[in-house]
Amino acid sequence: MELFGTAGIRGPVTEVTPELAVRVGRAAATAADGGEFVLARDGRETGEALAAGVASGLLAGGADVRRAGMLPTPALAFASRGRRGVMVTASHNPPADNGLKLFVDGEEYDRDAERAVEDCVDARVADWDQWGGAERVEVLERYRRTVVQYAAGHGADADGLTVAVDCGNGVAGLATPQALTSAGAEVRALNATVDGHFPARESKPTPESLADLRAFVADGADLGVGHDGDADRVVVVDGDGEVVHEDTVLAILAEHYTRESDAADPVVVTTPNASGRVDERVRAAGGRVERVRLGALHEGVASARADGDEGTEVTFAAEPWKHIHPRLGGWIDGVASAAVFARLVAAEGLDALRAPVTERPYRKESVPCPDERKAAAMADLEGSLPDVFPEATVDTDHGVRLDLPDGSWTLVRPSGTEPYVRVYAESEDVDALVATVREHVEAAVQA
Repeated sequence: MELFGTAGIRGPVTEVTPELAVRVGRAAATAADGGEFVLARDGRETGEALAAGVASGLLAGGADVRRAGMLPTPALAFASRGRRGVMVTASHNPPADNGLKLFVDGEEYDRDAERAVEDCVDARVADWDQWGGAERVEVLERYRRTVVQYAAGHGADADGLTVAVDCGNGVAGLATPQALTSAGAEVRALNATVDGHFPARESKPTPESLADLRAFVADGADLGVGHDGDADRVVVVDGDGEVVHEDTVLAILAEHYTRESDAADPVVVTTPNASGRVDERVRAAGGRVERVRLGALHEGVASARADGDEGTEVTFAAEPWKHIHPRLGGWIDGVASAAVFARLVAAEGLDALRAPVTERPYRKESVPCPDERKAAAMADLEGSLPDVFPEATVDTDHGVRLDLPDGSWTLVRPSGTEPYVRVYAESEDVDALVATVREHVEAAVQA
């Protein structure tokens, strides 16, 4: 039974039901041979019922449950160190959706661990005298304190920096304003009351959904931060109220972490859709970039460490909007990103941080493609696109990515969740590049 997508189990609550939650909880306990699980949820209306279902399944499968209540996803991941964890969240999805995300020792389950759970979905309950026990644990204050202490090693105290934080009625309101206040910033919290209906805006932070934050920052703040429903994503807004491109944020953090590393081989792990500006800044700082499929940063970190030598350090891992700070832990953490980025801005100013980053025009388009045509279309494009751009460096590990000598690049990859082939491109003449690539993608789909 296939349950997991690129980010755990997620979907409408007519599909992600309490019954499914019980089965997944029991399967997770069975696959782990019992053990201890910490369990938390975000602020969605359906979260309490689903968390109760997960707890019942875990207990009946022989695991001990530590109920942590309502938390940001990174706080649950933090609490899963030395044990396992289950987070009830649909992240940035609409309020009628929900989901389950599993962790072990601070990291998301990899494919093998997810498949082991899928294999146990129909497992029977444990013998009556093998059922687990449950108790309440407090996590939030310890997590916030850890993030503040970690961020203090970067940049400068944020005294005098005014930061507006749009929590989007999600659980970021429990952590980010407090962490930034502890760093010395003057914080203006917007939509910080947790409400599973997300009445203020849609959960996914975009330039459109963050219109109120952008206006607020432009009216008198130095910096803006926007989160999704569970606080693993982070979006940065500059003092003019404009969203800073996600790859620029990634490049700034990647360069910072690479420069501060004293390793002989500092590595940044990112995804195929990340801009070449990341590679440029990491190279300038003396490091290198490794890419891994979308949704698998934790696997990429493990692979880079395994393939490296004693001088290798993964200094940072990120895909757009989602960042792992390895010296803090192995989880995606939007709260930590907000805290570190604010301190870097306090130390250097956002304009100075952005100045070395080459920001070429960027486009993303979706070409309709039935699921059954994706494999054949991609096989065709692996051969045809390199012929169109003979001067490009070609990487076919995660789609077809072409890096051109002038710093331009394009990526073609099949969507894992929708009937599309995605086209990404960055170039001074991005319209022409996208038009050429799209023409060949459409031909491959229709062949």
